[in-house]
Amino acid sequence: MPALEKPDSPLTTNVKWRYPAVHPEGRKFLVIAAAATFFAWLLDWEFLTFVLVGLTICVAAFFRDPIRTTPRGANLIVAPADGLITLIQKVPPPDELAGSEGLMEGEYTRVSIFMSVFDVHINRSPITGRIRRIAYIPGKFLNADLDKASEDNERQHFIVEGADGVKVGFTQIAGLIARRILSFVREGDSVEAGQRVGLIRFGSRVDVYLPDGTGPRILLGQRTIGGETVLAEIGADPGLTGSSQ
Repeated sequence: MPALEKPDSPLTTNVKWRYPAVHPEGRKFLVIAAAATFFAWLLDWEFLTFVLVGLTICVAAFFRDPIRTTPRGANLIVAPADGLITLIQKVPPPDELAGSEGLMEGEYTRVSIFMSVFDVHINRSPITGRIRRIAYIPGKFLNADLDKASEDNERQHFIVEGADGVKVGFTQIAGLIARRILSFVREGDSVEAGQRVGLIRFGSRVDVYLPDGTGPRILLGQRTIGGETVLAEIGADPGLTGSSQ
């Protein structure tokens, strides 16, 4: 007769859906939108009230900060952002990520995740480790879907070094309507895989540079969930192929 599972076993724990919280960075915008809605209602401006109600809902949705369950594994690299996989390319690392304390010379597989205005815009650490570098670069606000956005747009680079010495670089990139890139961590901070590390206000893309010998476990056109989707396993290249349908 099989043994019964303990009541507190993860296999028997009930998980309930709940409304995502609004991140503190967005609360001031939500208060402004809600206040404008309230005054429009007091003044009996019916049409404007409906418009502002919609705007308030959009602000709350944009800055939503849902809880994510991150898979644990020493070699796992998880997606730092929600969005669409739009580019997977072999490229040299950006100058800001290269160097003796950064990524070594050579080509890396760069996975680009495009975030639309409907996606969650909180960005998370792809691995557990220590923040070795943060480099902010002012720039343009081109369409983040373009390849050259990685070099021309306003961006912020991160390097996280795991306990085994493997370094993973990733970059927040602003887009057409993004006007501020925020970081919640500093150089030298320890982070867990899936931990919140930043936000791109109203935009737009995150690039991840996979270590040497590591291939993606995702495909072009797939959608990722930040802090949950496994992008790759360090040292493994599954060589996946697929088709859109």
